[in-house]
Amino acid sequence: MRRFKWRLQRFLEIKQKQEQLKRAELTTVTERLSQRRGELFMQKRILQDLIDAVSQQPSEDRLAHQAFFMNCSAANDKTIKMLEDDIKALSACQQEKMAELVKMKQFNEGLGKLRAEARTAFLQEQEKLEQKEMDETGISRFARKIMTQSEEVVL
Repeated sequence: MRRFKWRLQRFLEIKQKQEQLKRAELTTVTERLSQRRGELFMQKRILQDLIDAVSQQPSEDRLAHQAFFMNCSAANDKTIKMLEDDIKALSACQQEKMAELVKMKQFNEGLGKLRAEARTAFLQEQEKLEQKEMDETGISRFARKIMTQSEEVVL
């Protein structure tokens, strides 16, 4: 029996590799997004700790610490704003990558179904050919048997 060979197999393999690359890109973006969220959390936590530390100070020392806090908070607000913008951009990029991955996955699944259908059709055709060959062999045997019997009767 012949082996099944699908003409679009190489195309399917290329598309599967592209899907794996998209998955890797999505993983990279997700890791960067997670890292940025962690940094944002840390910045907010530092700011909250400073607020708590200033509020715990006695009132005579509090004024100097509040001035220091106000200077630091402006820089922290810039950093927080930058991180939030970066998180928004990375989230949008992540959504885009996910959409691309879903689209590519659906395409590959469609190709996989086409391959399965082609394989099923191939196997059915091979079974038909085998059945035809077996029928011809059976007919040939029967014809030989009848011919040998008729030769014996003639003799």
